[in-house]
Amino acid sequence: MTRIAAVRGALPPHRYPQAEITDTFAALCLPTGADRRVLDRVHASARVDTRHLALPLDHYAKLADFGAANDVWLEVAVDLAAEATESALGAAGFGARDVDLILFTTVTGLAVPSVDARLVGRLGLREDVKRLPVFGLGCVAGAAGIARLHDYLRDRPDQVAVLVSVELCSLTLQRDDASMANVVASALFGDGAAAVVLCGDDRGGPAGEPGPEPGHGRRPEPGRGPGVIAARSRMYPDSERVMGWDVGGSGFRIVLGADVPEMARTHLGGDVRDFLADHGLTTADITAWVCHPGGPRVLEAVAETLDLPAGALDATWRSLAATGNLSSTSVLHVLRDTIAAGPEPGTPGLMIAMGPGFCSELVLVEW
Repeated sequence: MTRIAAVRGALPPHRYPQAEITDTFAALCLPTGADRRVLDRVHASARVDTRHLALPLDHYAKLADFGAANDVWLEVAVDLAAEATESALGAAGFGARDVDLILFTTVTGLAVPSVDARLVGRLGLREDVKRLPVFGLGCVAGAAGIARLHDYLRDRPDQVAVLVSVELCSLTLQRDDASMANVVASALFGDGAAAVVLCGDDRGGPAGEPGPEPGHGRRPEPGRGPGVIAARSRMYPDSERVMGWDVGGSGFRIVLGADVPEMARTHLGGDVRDFLADHGLTTADITAWVCHPGGPRVLEAVAETLDLPAGALDATWRSLAATGNLSSTSVLHVLRDTIAAGPEPGTPGLMIAMGPGFCSELVLVEW
């Protein structure tokens, strides 16, 4: 078993109510004199109250092209990644030089050297730190990142790994695009970052104290964070156009099919039940559900197909209302909030995310 030692988030300082974002999107993306009723209805039904953005709202009209937007992405992404990572390491009781592997994920910007490389000098990571930048997983990447670090740490129980996610969805905004996919995306997606510190079963120290020197591990204190038991990945056939990007001169143009909720209804229930059954569990045994906030219709489909009790996804609904859908970052914010709420120790929990591919990732934890 590996252990999640700490989860921390970081949000840009520019926070706006949904109605103000709706007005700005209408001015940037709808033809002059266009009927706003569909836009207003979609934004109002998204169950999003506020969102944090990489830039002040009045700056988006000044972004001339994809290059300008990506320049902003890189500057903001490095700052948020550093903030989230430093905070998570501090909460876990580790220093930057304790990190053996850093996995960085995003789907909203491009950089070479990658953001994880730029964190090495900024945070003081070791020169021999292993790096794994991942692009393209989208909303599933928060859960998938934890699963892949679990795979790595199972064979290296004395090591420490960090997952860093930064998604600045607002910078992918397509101006002069009144398509339904762009309207829905503009109603849901926000900006933010998160970092997760995981350690092998032989590595850890009391929270708030410096971590051990590399190679001299101690077992983590009970209750520091949930243990990761197992994970499962699933790809669904003939679903490449359900979600993703079309990449062109204007940057990332959203591909967002109306059948995402139906994909959840069709596949997720059986996948979850089979995964839990392999570990001697049922959905009734799960004491806390950590679900990516894909949007109201997706969450309703998840609750329906899993026959969840009322309130099971409250943490996810609160995250959606407060920050919108942060792509790969969102499920990590839900995980942070769930840990803070204190599920009953020794009981099982389940992380769920779905994303481009189309695919799902399930991560079984023990609180």
